Amino acid sequence: MVQRHSLTIPHGVPVLAVSFLACVATGVELFVNNQAADFTLSTGLSPAISLSCLVHNRSQAEELLWYRGDGQVDLKDGNKVNISNICISPVNESDNGVTFTCRLARDRAVQVSVTLDVQFPPHLSGEETLHVEEEKDVTLTCNSKSNPQGQSTWLKDSQSLTLQQSRHKLYQTSEVFQLSISKVQKSDNGTYTCLVESRLGNGTRDFHLIVEDKKPVFPKEAVIAAVVVVTITILFGIVARIDKFLKCFKKPKETAL
Repeated sequence: MVQRHSLTIPHGVPVLAVSFLACVATGVELFVNNQAADFTLSTGLSPAISLSCLVHNRSQAEELLWYRGDGQVDLKDGNKVNISNICISPVNESDNGVTFTCRLARDRAVQVSVTLDVQFPPHLSGEETLHVEEEKDVTLTCNSKSNPQGQSTWLKDSQSLTLQQSRHKLYQTSEVFQLSISKVQKSDNGTYTCLVESRLGNGTRDFHLIVEDKKPVFPKEAVIAAVVVVTITILFGIVARIDKFLKCFKKPKETAL
């Protein structure tokens, strides 16, 4: 009977050291795509890529497990022992940053992880047409996804936009590029273009800003006062004519013979 011994890891020992000690304890090593340590795999958008996990220094048949992030990958029976392959198909933007891990089933501390670095040109989205009333504020939001992150610029009617510090504000994150305009004017009418440039290509998105005439504003107090006056006038009219209304419902007096 094979005796199993637990391995106690002191607190504070680095993860790499833990993996090394686990490897020493089992005498088994794992290689993913010929790599014995965690690594990053750079790729572009492609129909498929494959990852191959192989057991080294084994003294018995070893079952392997694959994980995508925290979720276990379902493997066929013939793809679990000593060597195991998985295929990511197709490779798209959502796979960027995802980690795949191959683990030894009987000792899951023995593992190798690969993180996908999926590179792709800018893809832009956002509301294309915006209507705004004159002297109101408006924000154009350009949603951008790219890897590596691109450089963003705003154009107006195909020309570089001249930013006015008092009226224009820019806000940018890794996936959002915003242009805010305060107190829009008729001169702000036009087509604004969000341009994102990267070494893999450029992306553009047009936003059509339509500035509408300022709508007349009626003071609330004046409207309320007018409603009150009309209501009181109607009530007085009803009271003044109530006698006539009641006479219509009075019974005629009976004359005794």
